[in-house]
Amino acid sequence: MIIVIGSLNMDLVVQMDTFPKQGETIFGSAFQTAPGGKGANQAIAAARLGSEVSMIGCVGNDSFGDTLRKVLLQESIQTKAIKSTAVPTGIANILIYNQDNRIIVVPGANYELKPAQIEAAREIIQQSQMVIIQLEIPKETVIYALKLCKEVHIPVLLNPAPAANFDVQWMEDVSYITPNETECAEIFGDDFDTILKKYPNKMIITLGSDGARYFDGEYQIHVPAYMTKAVDTTGAGDTFNGALAYALVEGQSLDQALYFANIAASLSVEKFGAQVGMPTLGEVYARMAGLEE
Repeated sequence: MIIVIGSLNMDLVVQMDTFPKQGETIFGSAFQTAPGGKGANQAIAAARLGSEVSMIGCVGNDSFGDTLRKVLLQESIQTKAIKSTAVPTGIANILIYNQDNRIIVVPGANYELKPAQIEAAREIIQQSQMVIIQLEIPKETVIYALKLCKEVHIPVLLNPAPAANFDVQWMEDVSYITPNETECAEIFGDDFDTILKKYPNKMIITLGSDGARYFDGEYQIHVPAYMTKAVDTTGAGDTFNGALAYALVEGQSLDQALYFANIAASLSVEKFGAQVGMPTLGEVYARMAGLEE
């Protein structure tokens, strides 16, 4: 089982053909609401590939919260550890322009996820094979979760987003960390070769359309991405992390797992919506088989 500790948001997505200047009003080309939050996205990515997944998080006592619960249940994700609060469900305002996105998050109920809720889930965490954590929840909760996982010997995959919430002292408590280039530079500096060597087989720098890099203790390893035409990059990183966790739990080597995760991420960007585009295991293997022909 994979446990995901993290955020659940309702995404409010606006597509536009031009990006507004300061003080300018423009017309968007489309609007929709879509279930999101980095935690929920990564949970769905892993579940759709076939992992048994349980989610720990918070939503509001509102229609957005009800919808987010239903979506997870439809994906066969366990929701017993999701708490409802008087604080409204978190939202993310996603602005899509020129096949790229800018995101404004209002945490809402996500910041009601406290250490006590993690402790209450100790038993299911102990039964898991891996825990995935992101940083759209309180730092004190992340710290508690990391210490609990270390205590019960459960590996942690930490996706340090947003990077401003990360503490370098946590590195000794994580098994894998997956910053993108911007996050890595903000947290550790931009000397990526040195950073990778400092954290062999733990630091994985994601490079978007260029794939991912890590250091295996002897060599710098670059795992290339599958080149495809992106429709919407929202959720690609979350798909990567969910797929990486799935592959590692299934016993794949880090190199194999990163290749698998890159393929999954490539499929996710070919459809509009963070969760809609997340692939099934069959879809990932079909693309891999096509590459091997």
